Amino acid sequence: MSGMIRVLLADDQTMLRAGLRTILDACDGIAVVGEAADGRQAVEAAQRLRPDVVLMDVRMPGMDGLQAARQLAALDLDPPVRVLVLTTFDLDEYVYAALRAGAGGFVLKDAPPEELVHAIRVVATGDGMLAPSVTRRLIRAFAAQLPRLPGEATAATEPARQDQLTERELEVLKLLARGLTNMEIAESLIVGETTVKTHVGRILSKLGLHNRVQAAVLAYETGLVQLGADQ
Repeated sequence: MSGMIRVLLADDQTMLRAGLRTILDACDGIAVVGEAADGRQAVEAAQRLRPDVVLMDVRMPGMDGLQAARQLAALDLDPPVRVLVLTTFDLDEYVYAALRAGAGGFVLKDAPPEELVHAIRVVATGDGMLAPSVTRRLIRAFAAQLPRLPGEATAATEPARQDQLTERELEVLKLLARGLTNMEIAESLIVGETTVKTHVGRILSKLGLHNRVQAAVLAYETGLVQLGADQ
């Protein structure tokens, strides 16, 4: 994407929202366009303001961040509103569920400002925050272990969709799930980065997914990438 990244802040703590706004307003290329105190407000504000990224706390009263992330994904807005989860805990089943629901990544509340800003820029492009080892560790820790929410497909139905992928697309999906960037995947497969982007787009389309984080979760849940593997 190009131009200003528009961010919506969703957290029930007023002081935290104020602190986040101060950090982000000082960054070139990022503008805070609104705030929400719970998930319902976040969904309503996202539909009205159409931010590029919603910085979403997962634990909020009323409608929580997980429910809000699922609702935003279901709206299938164009251009998409991407969700970056804000959390206190890195290995948190709640965060994992949010990633599975369509969030593009997560950042810890005690992360340094530069890490927060980097996460927002990455998620805004649609790439997803897969590179940090903590995200891969989170996926490995919870994949295939948590019950799905009502309305979610079961893992047993996913291999049928994976059968739609070509051999090359399966290779790309495996590397993507291990946290490789498009450039790293291109180098591994000895192809151009544009070719990799095309493959990723086709993978998401065929699997009915919103982002590469969901694709990585699916790869672990279906055993395409083995849990506990040293990556």
